[in-house]
Amino acid sequence: MVYELEDTVKVKELFEGWEETLIYSCLQKVMGKIYVTDPKRPVSAMAFVGCFAFYAGKPDKELVLAKPDGFVIMTPQNEEWEACIEACFPDAKKITRYAIKKDTRFDRDYLTKLTSGLPEGYVLRAIDEEVYDLCLTDPVTADFVSSFGSKEKYLKIGRGMVILKDGRIVSGASSYTRYKEGIEIEIDTVTEERRKGFALAVGAALILRCLDEGLYPSWDAHDMNSVHLAEKFGYEFDHEYTAYEVSHESRTH
Repeated sequence: MVYELEDTVKVKELFEGWEETLIYSCLQKVMGKIYVTDPKRPVSAMAFVGCFAFYAGKPDKELVLAKPDGFVIMTPQNEEWEACIEACFPDAKKITRYAIKKDTRFDRDYLTKLTSGLPEGYVLRAIDEEVYDLCLTDPVTADFVSSFGSKEKYLKIGRGMVILKDGRIVSGASSYTRYKEGIEIEIDTVTEERRKGFALAVGAALILRCLDEGLYPSWDAHDMNSVHLAEKFGYEFDHEYTAYEVSHESRTH
């Protein structure tokens, strides 16, 4: 049986050395949950937040098969966990993601320049109560706030900036998740407004906002385009890692 773990300190060592802020969110109980099969003396654990699941400790098929509903990106701690995921979900799509270093020192003057010079009719704005509701009207922008579960929680601990045109969000940068020391950034732009520098402008605005509040704006890349965008802000690539996209309920049991 799989249990939600209340005392997350019990599994802290299992995730030791894994520099992933989504895991921090779960361990710190800011958002997300930790699941185990032995709540008293756990030797395996799954940290789940948003659509990401991270597996640590001794590989456990029961944990993997207890996949949350819907689309999940499963991230194994090692090759043993990879084999476990592949055995449980043979149709899972194996992908490569790209970790970005967590010690970036940003050039504030440069970032400020990136936020200036928007074309006429485009407005930079923070995600507030009104903009939060606007995010939910489009699948592209709904992800900016959906991981938080409620407007109240997002407005309390989330951070985001958007570019508006005629009352519509055309680009945005927001906290996919939040941990005590910072946020995990996600950026997206509607298809017809891409390649206009909006991702740079709105991303820089969010990074500056985080720096002003003493928060670290963490970045993790799903492809090389995301890596290259991160590098334009001053981030540095760290390493590749394996993950699995599971979008169905087909299992081995």
